Amino acid sequence: MAKIIRPAFERRLDADPGKSYTLPARHYTSPDIFRQEAEAIFFRSWQYVGHVEDLAEPGAYITAMILDQNIFIARGKDGILRGFYNVCSHRAHELLRGAGKARVITCPYHAWSYHLTGELRTARGSEKVAGFDGKEFCLKPVRVETMGPMVFVNLDGNAEPLASQSGGLMDEIRKFAPEFDRLTKVASQSWEIEANWKVVIDNFLECYHCEPAHPAFAQLVDMDSYRSTTHANHSTHVSRSGRPDNKAYKFDPKDGSQVAAFWWLWPTTTMNVGPGEPNMAMFYIRPLGPERTLEVADYYYLDGKLDGQRKERIAYANNTLQVEDNNLCEAVQRGLRSRGYTQGRFIVDRERTQMSEHAVHHFHTLVAAAMGVTAGN
Repeated sequence: MAKIIRPAFERRLDADPGKSYTLPARHYTSPDIFRQEAEAIFFRSWQYVGHVEDLAEPGAYITAMILDQNIFIARGKDGILRGFYNVCSHRAHELLRGAGKARVITCPYHAWSYHLTGELRTARGSEKVAGFDGKEFCLKPVRVETMGPMVFVNLDGNAEPLASQSGGLMDEIRKFAPEFDRLTKVASQSWEIEANWKVVIDNFLECYHCEPAHPAFAQLVDMDSYRSTTHANHSTHVSRSGRPDNKAYKFDPKDGSQVAAFWWLWPTTTMNVGPGEPNMAMFYIRPLGPERTLEVADYYYLDGKLDGQRKERIAYANNTLQVEDNNLCEAVQRGLRSRGYTQGRFIVDRERTQMSEHAVHHFHTLVAAAMGVTAGN
C-alpha cells in the first residue's frame, strides 16, 4: 500500500521508547486511517475466532466478523478445520449465523448447498443452464490455523504461518498455565466501547494506570514484581505473586498458582491468567468503527462448573475491572478529539517495571510498520 505522508509531529514516533512520542491523536479518530487499517492490518493478520471445543465434532461451525467481512469455520467429516467467506456464490446471501452443526451448508435463499469442504453440492436448476460449471461457484476459502486450543483466521492467503509470527508464545502460556489445553469455557461476556480499538489495546499493554485506576487489582497483583517483555509480535506481562487478602476476589494460595500473567498477540488478541486455580480468560478485540470497539471475554476453567470463587472472580472481572477500563478508554477517546491534544510521551524506565509504557510503544511501532511507516524516519 502507499506510504502515509506524515506531518513533522508524527515523525516523533521513535524506535527508542525513551525518546518516542505516541501515535498522534488523528490515528484514533480519522475514518480515513481506519479504512487504511482495514487493508493494512485486519485483512492481513491472524485474528482469534474461537476455541477448538466449539468445533470438536464433524459439522460443527462458528461464524465471525472481521470488520465487514463475514466468515465461518467448520470441521469437515475428515476432521480438518476449514474457513470460508460466509456468502453464497449464487446471489451473495449469508449462509450461516451464530454457531451450530450441519452435515451440509445450505443457503436459506435459493437452497444452493455446499459440502463442508466448500465445494458446490447442488444448485437447483443449474442442469438446465448451458455451460454452467459448478467448480466456479465453490466457497472462497479463508486461512485457518490453531495455536494450542485457540483457532485463528487470516484473510490474506499469502500471510506467514501463525507459528512463525507468534514465536514462543505458546510455550510461555503453557509454562504459566500448564493446564491450558484442558480448560473448558464456563462463561462469556461482551461490551461495546465508545473508543478506537488502539485505545483498548494501549490500555491493556501498560500497568502504569493500575494503582490509581484499579485499586482492587493493585491489591490482587504484586505491583513490585510486575514486568513487561516485548517480542516480535507479542508481549508478556507477569507478576510473580498474588495476594489472597485482596478486595478483588478470594483465592486459596495452595490451590493452583499465585502468578498473574497476561499476553497480547498482534493485533487484537489477549490471554489472561489470574492467581488461583487453573484458569484462562480470552479477551479479543473487534473494531466496529473509528471510535467504537467490541470486546469479548471467554472464561475457562478445568470443568464446566461456575460456582463459588469462580463466580466471584468473573463478577469482579466483568462488573468492576472491565467497567473501570471501559470508562478509562471512553474518557481517553473523548480527549483524543480535543484541540488541546496532539500526542503524548511514553513513560519508560530501564527496569521495565509496572510504571513503564514500553509495551505500548512496541504496539505503536507495529501499527506504524503495518501502515508503511518506520519509527524514527
